[in-house]
Amino acid sequence: MSIRLRFALAAAGVFAVLWTLAATGVYLLVGQSLSYRSGLITPSSIRVPGGPDWQETFQRYERPYEAARARSMQVSAVYRTDTLASLRLYGLAALVAGSGLAFGIGWRAAGWSLRPLARITGTARRIAQAQDLSERIAYKGPSDEIAELAGTYDTMLGRLARSFDGQRRFVANASHELRTPLTINRTLVDVAVRRPDATDDLKRLGESLLLVNTRHERLIDGLLALAEGERLLADRRPFDLSDVAEHVLDQAAAEAAEREVTVHRLLDPAPTTGEPVLVERLVQNLVENAVRHNQPGGQVWVTTRARPEAVELVVANTGLPVPVYEVEAIFEPFRRLHGDRLRSDRGSGLGLSIVRAIATAHDGTITARPREEGGLTITAELPPDRTP
Repeated sequence: MSIRLRFALAAAGVFAVLWTLAATGVYLLVGQSLSYRSGLITPSSIRVPGGPDWQETFQRYERPYEAARARSMQVSAVYRTDTLASLRLYGLAALVAGSGLAFGIGWRAAGWSLRPLARITGTARRIAQAQDLSERIAYKGPSDEIAELAGTYDTMLGRLARSFDGQRRFVANASHELRTPLTINRTLVDVAVRRPDATDDLKRLGESLLLVNTRHERLIDGLLALAEGERLLADRRPFDLSDVAEHVLDQAAAEAAEREVTVHRLLDPAPTTGEPVLVERLVQNLVENAVRHNQPGGQVWVTTRARPEAVELVVANTGLPVPVYEVEAIFEPFRRLHGDRLRSDRGSGLGLSIVRAIATAHDGTITARPREEGGLTITAELPPDRTP
């Protein structure tokens, strides 16, 4: 129930309780007042003239009185019954009508009281949908609880805006500061290895250093992509998920052929909205994960399709059996299955963490389930494109 409906029902309930108590008191009071009382008709004393014939005189007085009292009791009983029945009928009608009137008044009063809150909610929803943290509610009204709520929300928006701006600056600076030394190291090692007088030991050492350098580059790229994927999307553009998947599969064809993995694609149109570069990274990580964590002669199935409530990307692969209790762990950073150690040729251990971060940033979901034959089936759901 909404607050407005609860307030209106409370107003109607309070009226019903108070009216029932008042009507019950009136009903009991009227019933008691209309009950027959002998003192109203029966005189306190009957004076009978004295004399030898007083008994005959008393009987002459008594018989008309008893008849009149009996008729009076009958009339009183009928009048009391009719009056109480009318009181019940009109009291019930007044209860229903009054409760309805109280509900309507409570509904209107609650709407009037909650109108500023509705404006605040609409502004907050617009900010959330547009993801423009520079906008504020800027509530103008009396200094009450609603104004305090709006002020608190504006303060929170300001802190979030500063936090996300700082995060974006950090990502940009870290991207430059972390990649530059690795690029210099790779260049120096490559030059040293290619020197004519380089010994075999130096070449082997250089190759090892290049492998370590490559792993560090992949790790840094993964961390930056994870930070980029967790940020709010300020710009959403329509695109087709099947086009992104086809592009990624074309790029992964050489690696799949080298590892003797057969890739099957069933790419139906799947229009969605978001940032195509991030979604491409999502698809790329899923495909690379399916190819690299496979077996020689294995297979990969990639499917895109559109449903009324979402668009789907399904990536399934053969491989070693995966226990159900380990499935959720693969989405955590630096977590691997089967106790596999991090190696430069198998990635940085951030691939599926990046996938989940990108899906969450697009208001989507990512789920995984083990295949009975071995391997995994991972499903990514993104919101459909609803632009006219």
